[in-house]
Amino acid sequence: MKKELLAFIEENNLSPFTSERLNIKSNSIYKTKEAKEIHTKVMDKISSNFIFYSSSKLLSCFPFTDSKNEIKKRQEFVSSIPKEIDNKFLKELSIPKNNWKPEYDIIVVTESDKTFMKLKEMNIPVQLLNSEREILEFESRDLIQVIDVEQFSSLLEQLPQSVFLSSINDVYLERFLEKLSGWKKNLNLLKEKNSFPEIKPLVEELLEYLRLIDKNSIKTISKNEVESSIEKINEEISEKFKLASISGESLINILRKGTLPSELQKIIEETISKYDIPFQVLNRQYPVSIDEEEFDKILQRQNAEKFSSTSQQMSKFSSQLKTIPLKIKQLQAELIYYDFISGISKFISYSLHYPNIDEHINLENIENIFLDSPQAISFSLHDEIRCSILTGANSGGKTTLLEHIIQTITLKQLGFPLKGKVTMPLFTEVYYFAKTKGSASKGAFETLLTQMSEITPGNKTLILADEIEAVTEPGVAGKIVAATSEYFINKGCYLVIATHLGHEIQKILPPKTRIDGIEAKGLDENFELIIDHNPVQGRLAHSTPELIIEKMANTQNKDYFRFVNEYIKKN
Repeated sequence: MKKELLAFIEENNLSPFTSERLNIKSNSIYKTKEAKEIHTKVMDKISSNFIFYSSSKLLSCFPFTDSKNEIKKRQEFVSSIPKEIDNKFLKELSIPKNNWKPEYDIIVVTESDKTFMKLKEMNIPVQLLNSEREILEFESRDLIQVIDVEQFSSLLEQLPQSVFLSSINDVYLERFLEKLSGWKKNLNLLKEKNSFPEIKPLVEELLEYLRLIDKNSIKTISKNEVESSIEKINEEISEKFKLASISGESLINILRKGTLPSELQKIIEETISKYDIPFQVLNRQYPVSIDEEEFDKILQRQNAEKFSSTSQQMSKFSSQLKTIPLKIKQLQAELIYYDFISGISKFISYSLHYPNIDEHINLENIENIFLDSPQAISFSLHDEIRCSILTGANSGGKTTLLEHIIQTITLKQLGFPLKGKVTMPLFTEVYYFAKTKGSASKGAFETLLTQMSEITPGNKTLILADEIEAVTEPGVAGKIVAATSEYFINKGCYLVIATHLGHEIQKILPPKTRIDGIEAKGLDENFELIIDHNPVQGRLAHSTPELIIEKMANTQNKDYFRFVNEYIKKN
């Protein structure tokens, strides 16, 4: 699947440094708002393991499917992800900002109107040549790139800073290095901390190109260096002069004409030759000094040669430099992919079992990813029992189990392993009717019935309902729940209905329906409910309000709670 993921990154122009929302429409199997919210919560939990915002968008490559082969393909991909790969260092990457520009003044010249317009569109500094006078103005330029010039080519050849190019693609190659300069810090970080085989060669190649803009790559002379060398030259000459013996005639010439004898001049020349300084920039007398006029000339010529040499050096690597934007794009894609698989590796680190696809539901010791210390839960439905009426205490875990089933379906769809063994159909429609929060609004019962009537029933439809009796009167609510169960069972659906109406429904229990219970066993030393969150199949559990009253009577200093608690115990 890596090829598909990289293609998705390229098609959507994803970058590690952007946080733009990507809207990709997908046909969801979740048909109610509440079910979609749980699904989103699962995806957010997975995404919390990614460093880049863009990495979470790759989850779009795992859309809902009813294909067993597709699920198998996803499982094989996830199982191939290396264990314990770390993406923490990716936090240290920073948004690239170009921090290099050529230190020389560069102009591109052409006689072609077509070439001129094309270079303008590329935002390259270009001038259209029309007269010989314009060439005189170029003498002060550090570097001149010449393309499609015939009439004035001989004049431009006389300028040492002129570089002739044959292809428009080779013009101003510096633009590629400008882009690459912003990546220098990130590349050095990746070289130090990353060993991913797809990233390492890209990093090494791009770092090699950065050497072209290294200021120390071209040897030049500076005035400070020359002055420092002259000081050493004069000290060395002075010591040699002390040891030299000269004739009387030579001494008279020194006094009369101010000229050094040949033996002393030879000492000066030999001493200067030991230092890497052009002869012409020195006054070769004693003491040796800088010839300022000559030094300015050689400095100007040196800069012209230096800049043209830099341009020529870039031209040697033109084909490679032109690949820099593509290489950077490839590097960004590989970084997103690395972050993605690293985040998944972290998310599934303790998950051992890949779900099986079958026509029945069997959840064995599954653990909830949203709980810090989850209790392993087991639960099952099959062709003979297609509906569970889930009863039990408040805060016992009925709602959590319903949402846990949605969580499990989402992870199965992604092809992820789970903490626990799972067998489940590939549901094509999942409906979750959550518990009413607060008071039921006028018309809530009618709205619920309307939603129920719009369900597309079948053997790949799952209905989860949480205390739907709250939107109607208690007297008839049990009959409505029982009738609803029987209707959808007859249509081949699976159902799990959490309710406090276990006693009422038990009397009119439809075929293929089982009552399950999550029951509080008492209070611990801190007066907290002791609950086995694992539903006991076939057992009606009580809501145990008396335990809630006992808890409040012991934890809150209120006469009312104590009175009610004693009353319940007596009666």
